Amino acid sequence: MNQVEVPKELIEKIYKLIESVKIDGKIRKGTNEATKSLEKGEAKLVVSAGDVSPKEIVMHMPVIAKEKSIPFVEVPSKSELGAAAGLPVGTSAIAIVNEGDAKKQLFAVVKDLENLHKASEKGSEPKEVPKVEEKKEAPKVEKTVEEKPAEEAKPEAPKKEAPKPEKPKADEKPAEETPAKPKDAEEKK
Repeated sequence: MNQVEVPKELIEKIYKLIESVKIDGKIRKGTNEATKSLEKGEAKLVVSAGDVSPKEIVMHMPVIAKEKSIPFVEVPSKSELGAAAGLPVGTSAIAIVNEGDAKKQLFAVVKDLENLHKASEKGSEPKEVPKVEEKKEAPKVEKTVEEKPAEEAKPEAPKKEAPKPEKPKADEKPAEETPAKPKDAEEKK
């Protein structure tokens, strides 16, 4: 999923929305709580911080949000996100579960996000095509590097597994050439 650069005006709108919702609505704070709200489908909007380190902490959230059709946005600062949510420390993510009296604000922010995503999809399609091609080419290079050592090892394996039949020595007679003596001949002697 591609991230869209959010304009500063919209980021400020999002922070104001969060400040309004914390007064008479319900917010889930932190990655774990926001993820639970996403998975349950109860979140109305999920906001994650862009300066979270390591990124793997919040990477799953846009994917879940897309699956559940829940609006998702990334803001630049976890300290500002935490301050907007009324926390003395920064937070990596929040989920708005109940917007309270800020219903119109939430609707306006979600509409702005939808318009932003639609505009970026139209403009970013040509940019995404080369990225996909690069990703397809990279594994091919890795496979050819891996196949070369495997091919070099293959000729050695049949030599070990399939030994050549041994030739009888000159002074030994093969077992097939000596005729079997009939039992009657042995008994007569």
